[in-house]
Amino acid sequence: MTHYFNPEEKLTLAKIQEIVDKKMTLALSDEAKRRIEKCRNYLNQKMETQKVPIYGVTTGFGSLCNISISKEQLSQLQKNLVMSHACGVGDEVPAEVVRLMLLLKAQNFCFGYSGAQLQTVQRLIDCYNEDVLPVVYQQGSLGASGDLCPLANLMLPAILGLGDVYWKGRRCDVKEVYAAKGWQPIELQSKEGLALLNGTQFMSSYAVWSLLKAMRLSRQADMVLSLSLDAFDGRIEPFYECLHMVRPHQGQLETAAAVRCWLEDSELIKRHKEHVQDPYSFRCAPQVHGAAKDTIRYVASVVETEINSTTDNPIVLPDEDMVISGGHFHGEPLAMVLDFLAIAVAELGAISERRTYQLIDAKRGLPSFLVAKPGLNSGFMIPQYTAAAIVSQSKQLCTPSSVDSIPSSQNQEDLVSMGGNGATKCYRVCENTERVLAIELFNAAQALDFRHQEGLKSSTKIEKMVADYRKSVNFVDIDQIMYKHIHSSVKFLQEMAL
Repeated sequence: MTHYFNPEEKLTLAKIQEIVDKKMTLALSDEAKRRIEKCRNYLNQKMETQKVPIYGVTTGFGSLCNISISKEQLSQLQKNLVMSHACGVGDEVPAEVVRLMLLLKAQNFCFGYSGAQLQTVQRLIDCYNEDVLPVVYQQGSLGASGDLCPLANLMLPAILGLGDVYWKGRRCDVKEVYAAKGWQPIELQSKEGLALLNGTQFMSSYAVWSLLKAMRLSRQADMVLSLSLDAFDGRIEPFYECLHMVRPHQGQLETAAAVRCWLEDSELIKRHKEHVQDPYSFRCAPQVHGAAKDTIRYVASVVETEINSTTDNPIVLPDEDMVISGGHFHGEPLAMVLDFLAIAVAELGAISERRTYQLIDAKRGLPSFLVAKPGLNSGFMIPQYTAAAIVSQSKQLCTPSSVDSIPSSQNQEDLVSMGGNGATKCYRVCENTERVLAIELFNAAQALDFRHQEGLKSSTKIEKMVADYRKSVNFVDIDQIMYKHIHSSVKFLQEMAL
């Protein structure tokens, strides 16, 4: 299957998920090709007729924007830009995010406002389709003049044939790939280097990945909550629709409905309760999970606008006969929502860890630490420690990046978004919350087995899910090596169909 970049069709998060899941190849539509070529031709003509310097086309970059460059040096200027800006350090960007960077950069160019050559855009698509993934590093972007540093590391091998890539499951010099495929380095024309590096595709790729993960985690959080609620012998009344209609936040309504659906025929949820109320981690779950859903929904709207935009600089407008130097590369729209998304996902983890604690606290007929002979056995004491440590780290990672700024480029770029840091932190928070939910699932399935010993069952849906879970994670009767069970629990959440 092939996805065609079409500037007249919106690229949605759902479509990106489909492209990834179905391993679709990428291609340019005829309309995208027409727009790309029209813009490039216009820019060539503009350079011949306009006497006034054009930023990034006939001038240097950043605070060097007042230095004019001769026609003979324009190609070298663009190549120098890519080489000099490839300053990434730190951990490598995960392969799934690098793929998204290639995809979203091609999407950016398909609108025909960047001045890129058709062959340049096609090379990015070829790298995606052939799974030639440049080595990109996580540290270096200020999220302001676009993601200059990581995008330079992306383009260095893809376009110039310099640097390292992952190909056929190993890291190698990109020259090996070029020789095998008969590729040649692309000679950049005016503005192209700037078009390649100016843009928010590092931030937006992390944002897309984190959003798709967050949407999945949100649904799984409701599922694990339902299991924990039943295993804890909790009450269903806080999830009644009539209750939430008097405070009808959409996410709150959706969470309550999801829990009612998961538990609709449960014997446990219907039995008489001696306790009048449940702790907040159960009773207020619709409010907390719901707020996270509403946040995810808002962040998704911002990110979908971003990935259907042109975010480099200057913007080339052939129909208006203008080349305008503006600020579309600035990452503030993404930086703020990445901080917001991290907070929402972290809260899903925070409330999950609290439910885990309630399950091991020897309440409502459950044994201490969910093991038959506590004392001789520590049982589920330390998985909660692990969850607590992860949640604490996520809280620290949720310190906003977008409120910070360090001026750069001789103070030409005097307020930056720091969205690149927000992006990588949000990614880590999503991974953390997945692990915390996996630990809650591990505990809740154990607690449910003790309820089975009382002769009662949960709902058909919950019992089926737990039966599937038990194929990889067994009941713990006496102390066992627990980290393997936790890792298996994480894998279960990653692979389960929703």
